[in-house]
Amino acid sequence: MRLLTARSFDKDYAKLSEKVKQKFKQRRNLFLENEFHPLLNNHPLSGEFEGCWSFNVTGDWRAIYFWRDDDTIVFLKIGTHSELYG
Repeated sequence: MRLLTARSFDKDYAKLSEKVKQKFKQRRNLFLENEFHPLLNNHPLSGEFEGCWSFNVTGDWRAIYFWRDDDTIVFLKIGTHSELYG
């Protein structure tokens, strides 16, 4: 699986604390092993992010991504639940 990042994700990621960055890396690796591991709570989104999926990075932090093709995902945004969903 190929992982890409959108510019919007890169900007969000640059502002994160080292603790949240490390947690994202751990959850990304778990995602690569099993994208539906229960800790991830991976699920499709609706509304503004319809067509995208989200998984839990921490209790409040989420990573939003979409499938570009069968083997490539693009991380679109990362932020707290309230930052991303209002």
